[in-house]
Amino acid sequence: MSAAVFEVGGGVALRGRVRVPGDKSISHRALLLAARAEGRSRLTGLSDGDDVVRTAAAIGALGAHVDGRVPETVHVDGGPRWLREPESVVDVGNSATAMRLLAGFVAAFDWLTVLQGDSSVARRPMARVVEPLRRMGAGVDGRQGGTLSPLVVRGGGLAGIDYTPPVPSAQVKSAVLLAGLGAAEETVLREPVLTRMHTEELLSVCGAKVEVTREGHGQVIRLRPSTLSPLALEVPGDPSHAAFWVVAASIVPGSEVVVERVYVGPGRSGFLDVLGRMGAALELQWQDDTTADIVARHSPLVGTEVTGAEVPGVVDEIPVLAVAAAMAEGETRFRDLAELRVKESDRVATVRAELSAVGARVETAGDDLVVTGGTRLRGAAVRSHGDHRVAMAMAVAGLAAEGRTRVEGWDAVATSYPAFAADLGRLR
Repeated sequence: MSAAVFEVGGGVALRGRVRVPGDKSISHRALLLAARAEGRSRLTGLSDGDDVVRTAAAIGALGAHVDGRVPETVHVDGGPRWLREPESVVDVGNSATAMRLLAGFVAAFDWLTVLQGDSSVARRPMARVVEPLRRMGAGVDGRQGGTLSPLVVRGGGLAGIDYTPPVPSAQVKSAVLLAGLGAAEETVLREPVLTRMHTEELLSVCGAKVEVTREGHGQVIRLRPSTLSPLALEVPGDPSHAAFWVVAASIVPGSEVVVERVYVGPGRSGFLDVLGRMGAALELQWQDDTTADIVARHSPLVGTEVTGAEVPGVVDEIPVLAVAAAMAEGETRFRDLAELRVKESDRVATVRAELSAVGARVETAGDDLVVTGGTRLRGAAVRSHGDHRVAMAMAVAGLAAEGRTRVEGWDAVATSYPAFAADLGRLR
């Protein structure tokens, strides 16, 4: 077990303004597309977590020239004249997102690339990206027939496919689209359920030949082989990080917090819808079409139901939404959470265990998580299970608990939000 520990006491109101790190999902994709684009891209406000630092190092290992330090302004010189086969294994650390997206990226090139991660990534499912990449013509292998990492990718000679992912996943979509940039024909990606749209948005900004058509609750994306133009991008704040402060302000009496310049575009504002149904006092102060300051104030909450159709839009926020549910009156049921069982931890099990440790009433029923509010939380020793979102969710629970809460394994937070503790200090 990690020796890193974070302690937090409850009962102190949070007040002030906070700027969360740049959106992690956008940051990964911006770096990869900048490496693919012809010329120099300028990226400001990238996420400063280790996951994104690993992606920046990965595109450097693939030949792109990366100048600057995350999260300050980073310039990337990319395009085919820079890119090449890596000289050694590409290590993604704790980032399964980086591994899946990189698998699609390198599949477009006639190279051999070996992608490895830490022990957590070695347990994460990879068949969901391996299968479509193989259908496109890439040679992809790994442990247990390519279902687990490390992954070995021999790319090049790809054909476009017409593909519907069996599990709603922005990462699978993105891997297929990144590979499709180098395919010989059009690639069609069909999403029955909409997932976060960062890849297709950024492809459009880069001048890719991409067409997006809404269809029912989802969309169809058509991508033709494309040469990309460089990006000039200021990455907005990560809504999954903003959710911790929004929930904290909602459940701690006397709190009022403004989270600045958060991305709340398609597929990323679902946590605000859930909290709105629960009675949270929220206000959006729009900065542009997809970015807003979120104002959150303490308010009494009531239970709700989060359906399986909603889960892809709140998949990263469920641990902290479960904390909100523990403080709400009545029952909250999160349905169809199978996807949460294959994250950095089995989040259905770990959220139940750790919220129960601080006195919440939490049960599981298959892949459903049921939280019954109305009990007082009490400080306790809890564990992160190596999962950054569980660690931060339990810190938020500690803010509303009586006494002190000790979160063991706090170093997991460095993968996505290393300044969380410092930001909390500024709000108290």
